[in-house]
Amino acid sequence: MTDNGWKIPEIAVAVDLAVLTVRDDALQIMLVERGVEPFRGMQALPGGFLSDVAESLDAAAERELAEETGLDPSALHLEQLHTYGTPGRDPRQRVVTICYLAFAPDPPAPVAGGDARAASWVPVATALHPGTRLAFDHGEIIRDAVERARNKIEYTTLAAAFCPPEFTVAELRRVYEVVWGELLDPRNFHRKVTGVAGFLVPTGGRTTRQGGRPAALYRRGPAHLLHPAMPRSPAPDATGTS
Repeated sequence: MTDNGWKIPEIAVAVDLAVLTVRDDALQIMLVERGVEPFRGMQALPGGFLSDVAESLDAAAERELAEETGLDPSALHLEQLHTYGTPGRDPRQRVVTICYLAFAPDPPAPVAGGDARAASWVPVATALHPGTRLAFDHGEIIRDAVERARNKIEYTTLAAAFCPPEFTVAELRRVYEVVWGELLDPRNFHRKVTGVAGFLVPTGGRTTRQGGRPAALYRRGPAHLLHPAMPRSPAPDATGTS
């Protein structure tokens, strides 16, 4: 209670994680099966409450990711997506959650722990299908996460965060195609990405893992922004289909 009689509201703070990857030629997201109420047995994003008042948001996100999925936070690109605090989003009490967006390159199968009974990679198209029931407001969060990912790879080099340490231009192009939900012209794409200073660094190696002639291997360079940007075509629907 303050001096003027106004009572500080009791609001719980949580973190959620929207972890995206390109897997089996589809944009996929990490979902867990909730092992506790509310929404026990339903699919949800991994996440949970801060452990104590001294825990930072970043530390809470990394802890929840490791506890509920077994993924190593240090291997992912992790950034804050948005804050969600609509009254009634959690039936227990007023809960404000800060969602983190993560990009995972070739991730392993998740190992559920903590409050999660199971964890799995799920195609975004499946997660956002009208017949899929998700806990809380996690459908909204997933749509926001997908749109943020689509926007970010237009003007940053983060598409390479979906790739293994060494990759071909064709593999990078497929990341753009899967995330954007559209096919790209191979020659035009090659010209654009190899023309951006600091985006790709040749390794000197070549591979035939895609068949055909050996293709040059690259790794991600030091650049963070694309100059010029690579705008996509008009956005497809939020399920990951064109």
